[in-house]
Amino acid sequence: MTVTAIIQARLGSTRLPGKTLIELEGVPLLGHLISRVRACRNVDGIVIATTVKQRDDRLEEYAKGLGIGCFRGDEDDVLDRFYGAAKEFGIATIVRVTPDCPMLDPDIVDMVVEEFLKSGADYATNTLPPTYPDGMDVEVLSFSALETAWKESSLRSEREHVTPYIRNHPEHFTLVNVAGKEDLSRLRLTVDEQLDLDMAKEIFRRLYPGNRLFGLAEVLALLECEPGLLEINQMIGRNEGYAKSLKEDAAL
Repeated sequence: MTVTAIIQARLGSTRLPGKTLIELEGVPLLGHLISRVRACRNVDGIVIATTVKQRDDRLEEYAKGLGIGCFRGDEDDVLDRFYGAAKEFGIATIVRVTPDCPMLDPDIVDMVVEEFLKSGADYATNTLPPTYPDGMDVEVLSFSALETAWKESSLRSEREHVTPYIRNHPEHFTLVNVAGKEDLSRLRLTVDEQLDLDMAKEIFRRLYPGNRLFGLAEVLALLECEPGLLEINQMIGRNEGYAKSLKEDAAL
């Protein structure tokens, strides 16, 4: 596989248990993300990277039902799981996306992949710094960069969140960023907590029946017409999980 999305997924989320298979308009979050990645022009395949926990048997079954490969590894060392998936499936260029982004716009994914391939960088993203809404995050990296991070990462935050070692060592890696036309990073379109799910349900209820692959433009138009929807979850900070991991690093 040349350019392949690895979707890390598990059912043991602490903030919103079982969220990966929670349904929006009758389709699990994971299913929505898979449909959107499959719509990308610049992504050739998809692999699910889940854990060896028995509860995640359901994710392997779901992936196989959709004809998608699945790798199972450590629950907490996500970097090791991610690396194992890339190695087992022979992936040269990895697109990292997560099921808590059920509104991910395929055009944004394609832009980041295109910039990665054009630039020859080790790592490309749209989050250095973020200008797109939370929930539109995309990372693209080479297998060699992933392998280096796998060998060198020692902090808990680096092992749990896969790419911090790469992002934090620009002296070793070539990094490129894809910025939006305006800063929309204040908007929260991810699903990480119950309030996020509440907002996502409202958006999908309005947009999904008429357009199953609605993009960021349609979401922004909806929010302009109904700004009250923004009040549902905008009090939640961005990347709270990573911030928590950094605090745990400092406590060691």
